[in-house]
Amino acid sequence: MGYCFLIGLFIFFPAKENEPKENARVPLNPVRRHVGRRTRKLASLRQVRALIPPAVSMLGAGQRGVKTEIQTVRLSPLRWLSEAFRSEGGAFFSYPLADIRRKGGVRMTTTEKDRLVFTGEFTRQEAIPEAGIRRALELMQSGRLHRYNTAPGEESEVALLEKEFAAYVGTRYCAGFNSCGSTIYVALKCVGVQPGDAVLCNAFTLAPVPGAIENAGARVVLVEITADYTIDLDDLARKAADSGARFLLLSHMRGHMADMERISAICAEHNIRLIEDCAHTTGCRWGARSIGTFGAVGCFSTQTYKHLNSGEGGLLVTDDEDVIAQAILYSGSYMLYDRHLSRPPLEVFERYKKRIPNFSLRMTNLQAALIRPQLADLPRQCRRWNERHDLLADALRQADRLYVPKRPAKEHYVGSSLQFSIPEASAPQMERFIAECARRGVEIKWFGGREPVGFTSAYDSWE
Repeated sequence: MGYCFLIGLFIFFPAKENEPKENARVPLNPVRRHVGRRTRKLASLRQVRALIPPAVSMLGAGQRGVKTEIQTVRLSPLRWLSEAFRSEGGAFFSYPLADIRRKGGVRMTTTEKDRLVFTGEFTRQEAIPEAGIRRALELMQSGRLHRYNTAPGEESEVALLEKEFAAYVGTRYCAGFNSCGSTIYVALKCVGVQPGDAVLCNAFTLAPVPGAIENAGARVVLVEITADYTIDLDDLARKAADSGARFLLLSHMRGHMADMERISAICAEHNIRLIEDCAHTTGCRWGARSIGTFGAVGCFSTQTYKHLNSGEGGLLVTDDEDVIAQAILYSGSYMLYDRHLSRPPLEVFERYKKRIPNFSLRMTNLQAALIRPQLADLPRQCRRWNERHDLLADALRQADRLYVPKRPAKEHYVGSSLQFSIPEASAPQMERFIAECARRGVEIKWFGGREPVGFTSAYDSWE
């Protein structure tokens, strides 16, 4: 299939304060007076297209002025995307709605005639809520950062988070870990993956997912993906029948979800245990059901670029008492598992406590203190991020030569990132496109480059 781009996990990031005066601001909300009452919360498509690269938003022949509240910016339109690829200095730019917030805006400067350059900060996260900061300071003052270092009668921050997150997702149990990669690895161990076992996994994912399979001593059986970046269910059915695999590690990569009812049916038909990698889908649902609850285990991330931010962290959810007992022991509970609020009866641990090794993968109280207020505010944040995502995605869908994935009606996504493909572009064209966008201050992540870069790599990257 075509080449895949990512306009970052940046849609939810705030604008930078006190930008230099020479930088023009194009606010999102203030343009409401141009578009009427029924669209007061969103800018019109016409104004959004002013912020979308001529490389991907066809503006037609000739020059066109696009009015904003601040100034009129002259854009050089591009007839076809390929014209930009033919010239390294092609007249196009890439512009994300990354630095937009309700009372902020995006910043761009005109550095030369008919050229716009993004001058905001792509990787600036939103601040931790004040309640999280206060609690973190209290913990640091007390020194009680280890999850089992609690005063008599006190519940640890991690134990409270586990109980709250299980309730949020709708599972019986949850266990906290130091990363989502650790969570996936432990999940594989808990469902019975043994060295040499075949584990099905969709091919579009990030390196820690097959890394967890490798860490468990198993072998990866890659399953094709569709043009919409989700696992190819026909290929899954074939490989489930032919590979003899008893496990599927399903990665909801960049928040794209496949038909979970059909996946569940395929797994049931072939007696396959499903583990969901939900690193990018915290807050998402398929139909009325939370993602992460369709299989034996769901694995969530609280790494900085995810929907809950504690720097690093992972949360394992399940309804299986044997899985959670093993997971708690693997995480490094010693014989202190009774301090967990989200756990099965103590007699379940008797079956495993002398057999399960301690991997010392615990989440700290400091991490949990940062997460808990974010979890309480997550529904509002999800709506806010989707507002920005949908605004940009709808505009990109009108651009020729771009493909933006279709979203099924049952897929209740959280749009913290945006992907699109340019199916007809060659590798050299893609490289020039990436370079030109970078020159204009826009970081585009390409899954398909010759060499692994940053967080991205391809199958051919590995020897």
